[in-house]
Amino acid sequence: MLAVAMVVVLGAIMSILDVTVVNVAISHLAGAFKSPLSTIQWVATGYTLALATVIPLTGWASARFGTKRLYMISIALFVAGSALAGMAWSAESLIAFRVLQGLGGGMIMPAGMTILTQKAGPSRVGQVMSVVGIPMLLGPIGGPILGGWLVDDVSWRWIFFINLPIGVLALFLAAKILDRDTPRPGERLDILGLILLSPGLASLIYGLATGAQHSDFGRTDVLITTIVGAVLVVLFAVRALTAANPLIDLRLLKRRSVAAASGTMTLFMCAFMGAMLLLPLYYQAVRQETAFSSGLLLAPQGIGAMFTMPVGGKLTDRIGPGRVVLIGLVVVVASVAGFTAVLQADTSYWVLGSVLFVMGLGMGMTMMPTMAAAIQTLVHDEVPKASTMLNIIQQVSASIGTALMSVLLANALSDKLGGPAGGGLSSAQKVPPQIMQKIAGPMADAFQSTYWWAVGLLALAFIPALLLPRRKPTGTSADAPMPMH
Repeated sequence: MLAVAMVVVLGAIMSILDVTVVNVAISHLAGAFKSPLSTIQWVATGYTLALATVIPLTGWASARFGTKRLYMISIALFVAGSALAGMAWSAESLIAFRVLQGLGGGMIMPAGMTILTQKAGPSRVGQVMSVVGIPMLLGPIGGPILGGWLVDDVSWRWIFFINLPIGVLALFLAAKILDRDTPRPGERLDILGLILLSPGLASLIYGLATGAQHSDFGRTDVLITTIVGAVLVVLFAVRALTAANPLIDLRLLKRRSVAAASGTMTLFMCAFMGAMLLLPLYYQAVRQETAFSSGLLLAPQGIGAMFTMPVGGKLTDRIGPGRVVLIGLVVVVASVAGFTAVLQADTSYWVLGSVLFVMGLGMGMTMMPTMAAAIQTLVHDEVPKASTMLNIIQQVSASIGTALMSVLLANALSDKLGGPAGGGLSSAQKVPPQIMQKIAGPMADAFQSTYWWAVGLLALAFIPALLLPRRKPTGTSADAPMPMH
């Protein structure tokens, strides 16, 4: 079991770390290719859209090709994309190779979750989710640190080449360690569902990201892409509830544990990922720290989560996820509320680090136990579909949360500093130190007030969390369907 977990973590950490490593290097890449930021931004955006496009295929592909084979194909695609991206000769070629990376990277996490969950069985799902959570912690913390060092002291090409030895090792170990699985070629691909969901998710996430980037959701291009994406996703949902063999089986949501976990995950990811956007921006805009320094200052959150994630996994398997998630949510809400009280222009880094550490403690007992709650009661063949659905929920909720907090922060900065919404942050990062001293206080107040929105969203997450199972999993195949009124 431990060997299988190591294989899955290697692949997952490679794909998740890559996102934050590249984000740090965006401005450097713009200079290297003499390309405008609006173009080079597609190095990040193209990868994200490729993820959103391919994730819906994971459940079907697991059945069609076998989970082990799919996992190895995904890693091979990611490694190939990494090697080509490191050799890119123009912004356009780099964007194309990042899309190839995304096509592989999108399936690594759900396929890995499926392998681990099916290997562990219902009684150890909590511990499995703790293992899967490790790369989710290390990515946001280690990415800026590693990316900053490679860009400054080595070469931007190594932010891609560094994936090669990790990927090759993951492929070798996967071939040796993972059990052979049996493909089921008879399962037909839901073509109509794919046509609706993959472009729908890509369009929705692109619209949200573009609106957040410009702090303007009234732009024509943003409105069109967001609305078209939302309509396609809704049409897919209607079809998935009636089709015989849908791409994603939304009928799993009739089960109380799956529905409660999905609702909790949606609200938690919106609030938490939105809140996590704020502090790096605060460090860089208000305190004038570099991206590298900001990454180091965010490390206490990961350290806190590493303390509680193994404990949360074991408790989930012993007493059920419901109690564990409620405790975690209380801790996360208290810590995010702490930022509304302590965040000033000159707040001690020790104080901020302490609040981040407490936030990490809560995260370690919230995120992965929630995912475990959705998977614990499913039979073997349902796990790939549930894993795919949960990964889609994570992607979309994180996009909504970061977009929402970006706009709320831009409006708060506009209120405190004057001028158009969205101009405050970018303008403040370019002002001389003398002026910065005068506007740092109002800027910090804007960040502080924005955290209240995150507190409100997290408080709403308690509603579905109260419906999560509060008993040790019994190993049965499914819980009772939710009553339909």
